[in-house]
Amino acid sequence: MAEPEGRPMRVLAICGGLALLYGVPNGVRISTAQTLPWTMACILPCYVAGLSLSWHTPQHPVARRLLAAGSFAAIGMAVRFTLGRPPATGWHADAPRAWAFLGVARTFDVLAAITICRLVALLPDGRVRHGYERVVLRALWLLVPYPVLLMALPISDRTLPWLLVLPESWAPGLGAGLLLIRSLLDAREQRAGRAERADRVWVIALIALLVFGGRGSARLFRLWLAGKGLDYFIGSALGALPYITISAGLVFAAFRHRLPGMDFAIRRSLVYGVLWTIIGAWYLGMTTALGLTAGQYLPIGLAVLVAVTATMLFQPVHRQLNRLAARRVFGARPSNFELLVQCGTTLEHAYDLERLGPQLAVTLREGLDLRWVRVRLGPAGTARAPFGSGSAGAEADTGQSPWGEVRLRYGEEVLGSIEYGPKEEGRFTPEDQDLIETLARQAALAVHNALLTAELSTRVDEVQRQACELNASRTRIVQAQDTERRRIERQLHDGIQQELVALVAKLALARNQLCRNGDTVHTTLTELQDDACRVIDELREVAHGIHPPVLTDQGLAAAVMSKARRLPIPVVVEVDPSVSSARFAPEIEEAAFFLVSEALTNVLKHARADGVTIRIARADGSLFLDVSDDGVGLPTASRLGSGLTGMRDRIEAVGGRLSISGRPGGGTTLCAQLTERSRETAHA
Repeated sequence: MAEPEGRPMRVLAICGGLALLYGVPNGVRISTAQTLPWTMACILPCYVAGLSLSWHTPQHPVARRLLAAGSFAAIGMAVRFTLGRPPATGWHADAPRAWAFLGVARTFDVLAAITICRLVALLPDGRVRHGYERVVLRALWLLVPYPVLLMALPISDRTLPWLLVLPESWAPGLGAGLLLIRSLLDAREQRAGRAERADRVWVIALIALLVFGGRGSARLFRLWLAGKGLDYFIGSALGALPYITISAGLVFAAFRHRLPGMDFAIRRSLVYGVLWTIIGAWYLGMTTALGLTAGQYLPIGLAVLVAVTATMLFQPVHRQLNRLAARRVFGARPSNFELLVQCGTTLEHAYDLERLGPQLAVTLREGLDLRWVRVRLGPAGTARAPFGSGSAGAEADTGQSPWGEVRLRYGEEVLGSIEYGPKEEGRFTPEDQDLIETLARQAALAVHNALLTAELSTRVDEVQRQACELNASRTRIVQAQDTERRRIERQLHDGIQQELVALVAKLALARNQLCRNGDTVHTTLTELQDDACRVIDELREVAHGIHPPVLTDQGLAAAVMSKARRLPIPVVVEVDPSVSSARFAPEIEEAAFFLVSEALTNVLKHARADGVTIRIARADGSLFLDVSDDGVGLPTASRLGSGLTGMRDRIEAVGGRLSISGRPGGGTTLCAQLTERSRETAHA
């Protein structure tokens, strides 16, 4: 007999669903304790699991057999509910209609048992691998007419061995035994690859449960027909074990580990929904069985009390099974406290803001099972995130609008934002929102601390740089002072000193001439007078180079004009009227004057210029000086020369700034800016 597939399979599935829709309400109406728990705890899980697998892989033999088993059992149970309460004295009923209904019901029970046996025996791929499997499993189809033949015999079914009367009591055990033999043969022949050996781990575990369930189911059916009270309830639980195990195990293995041949994508919420339905059906069946059993032997008040107590006792088991299913399907999710600890560890080392954004995004997405998360670190309203950013999830970089957003605030300052999408599975709860807001506050504090650390580090680096520049500037100033002393020494030694020596020699000559011949003394004295005047001019020039008196007496503008008049090339001096009569702090005037003096000296030595322009102005509390020429320009290599470096040191020593610009053939321009300080403030 071939298994149904294609259109017959769809027809069978529809009939099974209609049978459940018809049978469950009728079972509740007639309150039969023998059949309703069996329907809720065994038939319904098999049908739901088989329908779910067949919906995604309709051609897979495992999915077809599980759906067929649930449909056969559902049709058989619907026929029993139509019959009403089964005859209590065996199969010798007086009404022919009862005989017919009972025969059809048991035939469908046998079909369900054979299908379950074939399903278990041929796991995990559902295909025959060994010759003995084909022989044994085909022989099982000979049991299909077995219930009709027994009804034709003039004996009661209670006189026959239980092993022959009810194939459904030993079929799961037979299937488990065949599956165990298949696994041992595969391991011995080493036919399975690494992936298939991994599948065998759960297969062997399923075998152990099915063998136990098969043995328990035999005892179950004895108790189901003749047991009373607690024995009946224990039998119901044992009888449901192999079927609930098969249904839940196949759904979990197919969607979590992929049964061979079942390669499809499915939302994890659907997997959990199927498992939740199976577990709920078992829970409802067990509590219903105990309640109906108590109703047959106890007063109505005590029966209700027993049913309520059973519901309360089974609730922890039901809740734990749901948690286990969620953990196996969705994976272990950290609790809110664990997520806070995990994020706290991440934020504890949040010194690098470029790495903080991605780490925070990944932690939030994995901890709350969000589809995507975007973290932006920076002030609100800016086009980019200056402090860093991060994202997690495939949809984070598509630019879509966020499902929710939380700002990172420290006081009134906005330091960034967390944008996120919906959850992968389930709804977004207020606890999740509170958790994100708590993490946002922690992240804002971490970002603020990181910014303070970065600012402090920048300031420390700046202070260190300024300290190094100050040390270098002091060294250069000392060197410049030594150089200036040597220059003055050379001027005095080579110039004025030699002139004075010559003057002394001429005085001695004049004395000798006066003693020998007085006619030539007049000429010698005239030369001595000229030499003395020249020495005085040289002394005045040296003194003017050290500190010009006009700078002290008349100020910066007059000193610059006096210096410009002594140059051999045309010099244009443009002085702002507010500077002409103004007096500044001595160090400001000296720095500005000597900058102009050295710039003019460099023009005469190197620029080969035809003219120079000097501009002096003041604005916004600063004094500005520009010295420009039309000479050969400033080569790039000369911008860091010792002369220019000395000029920059002189200006920066009084808190000013100096910039030098020029190109070959285009002249040179020096621009200086000094902080304006009055002479009165300097004296104060």
